[in-house]
Amino acid sequence: MIQPICRSARHALVLSTAAAAIASAQGAAPSGAPKVVLRQLPAATATSTDSLGSVAAVRQLPNGNVLVNDQARRRVVLMDPTMKVIGLVADSTSSTNNAYGVRPGGLLPYRGDSTLFIEPAGLSMLVIDPAGKIIRTMAAPRANDVNFLVGGQFGNPGFDTQGRLVYRTMDFGFRGMRMQPGQPFVPPPPPPDSSALVRFNLATRKLDTVSFFKIPKSGMQMSQDANGQMRMSITMNPLPVVDDWAVLSDGTVAIVRGRDYHVDFIGDAGTTVAEKIPYDWQRMTDDDKSRFLDSAKVAIEKTRAAVAAGGPGAAAAMQNGMQALGGGGGGAPQMVMVRERADGPPPPAGPPGSGTAAGGAAAGGAPGGTVRADGGGAGGFQVPPINMVPISELPDYKPVFGNGAVRADMDGRLWVRTIPTKVTTGGAIYDIIDKSGKLVDRVQVPAGTTIAGFGRGGVVYLGIRDTTGLHIQRIVSK
Repeated sequence: MIQPICRSARHALVLSTAAAAIASAQGAAPSGAPKVVLRQLPAATATSTDSLGSVAAVRQLPNGNVLVNDQARRRVVLMDPTMKVIGLVADSTSSTNNAYGVRPGGLLPYRGDSTLFIEPAGLSMLVIDPAGKIIRTMAAPRANDVNFLVGGQFGNPGFDTQGRLVYRTMDFGFRGMRMQPGQPFVPPPPPPDSSALVRFNLATRKLDTVSFFKIPKSGMQMSQDANGQMRMSITMNPLPVVDDWAVLSDGTVAIVRGRDYHVDFIGDAGTTVAEKIPYDWQRMTDDDKSRFLDSAKVAIEKTRAAVAAGGPGAAAAMQNGMQALGGGGGGAPQMVMVRERADGPPPPAGPPGSGTAAGGAAAGGAPGGTVRADGGGAGGFQVPPINMVPISELPDYKPVFGNGAVRADMDGRLWVRTIPTKVTTGGAIYDIIDKSGKLVDRVQVPAGTTIAGFGRGGVVYLGIRDTTGLHIQRIVSK
């Protein structure tokens, strides 16, 4: 005889079934699936003795030398395989023929073993040969897109199999915020929750769309008072479910989807959707979500003083604060500079979230008046008032990764910096995914280090800071 199910038992059964269905859809490891064991990266084979201002990118050359993009000191440094500085490829002296430029530049692989240095202020790209010499200059793609070519939180551009430059384009501009004297203020459109990945043909100057991917979305409210001052506040989700992307060494475009953790590979033959990657999804209760929001608020307040001090490093301070929280900076608010008064020319345009604070700080500020965000002190800028989304808008399962978490190595693999599901010692943990979309390795970098680039044969370059300054380490991961 079949016994009737009581209401509470029926409710529990429904919840259990629903949870199982969600876990299955998100890619929970099936029974009997091979488990990849976490391992530590081995000891460094070489460490630089020269201190650097920053390590934005590292590009390995055929002879084992490396190019290092030192954005803080505005120079491209050439190092030998022992990580010793042996020359300067580009510097910040404007009187030379190899000037770095007045704004942070980007470094990315080009045809064969050559390299491109992106000089955003001059809208140019310097071609560096395999020996580390600048041999010619090319015009950069569209002026509005040049800031998205320098790498960082907007992704690392690369060239596809047909030699087209792949990069993320602008989601929305702040041109609507620029006011003419006597004209009413028109607030900008709400930021979208997706962005386009595009490819640019350098020969024909034609642009087309590769795909779209999900990005963090912040609710931004803006208003103007009777004195012409701008008031802005932000409502943010510190733990958004996002996608991320990279260009593999063979030119294949890879988009890692955050909702169910799988990879879309886009090549000449079209798009290949790989299987979901087994992952130990962590369910978040309302108490978990509440604690996370509280931690996010604390992280923001800890960095607010650094951001309020102003300067090009202010956006990085907020980014680092969110990384310390464990979210990889995925929900960090966009850093926006706005004009205090309606008179005077507007600050130079820059992409939302850029370290140049819409061009104002890096370019020396806009003439005709102080630029700042709401609540800033005289002559500086601060993060505008930030509110957290309600608990109901946080995901029920902690995302695998945050914004800017995916990198491609020189051996055709993806490295995905994961969000910790538990407290661990050491540095960030990376899932390594092969060309078929399968998880093949999981590694943890040493504490206090950041991946700066890759070389062939499993070589990883790490940035590390100690009491003597910032250095680069060379590690062979295999």
